[in-house]
Amino acid sequence: MSTMTIDVKDAEMQLSKLLALALAGQKVVISENQESVVQLVPIRKTQKRRVAGLHRGAMRMRDDFNDPLPDDFWLGEA
Repeated sequence: MSTMTIDVKDAEMQLSKLLALALAGQKVVISENQESVVQLVPIRKTQKRRVAGLHRGAMRMRDDFNDPLPDDFWLGEA
């Protein structure tokens, strides 16, 4: 994959072309004063499937999770 770097002033006039290039998979970087400031990246609408148990053990639930909350919590007392 090649990278196309273009100055912001030139990018204003060629936005449609730059969008087409980014959608086709080319890396498009917009620069200002010879410094890269923005990269055009297409938004992919593919959903990744969730995998059950992938991060098993990364989170733990306290033993009192299902216990009722104390009255001072509901009354707003600290």
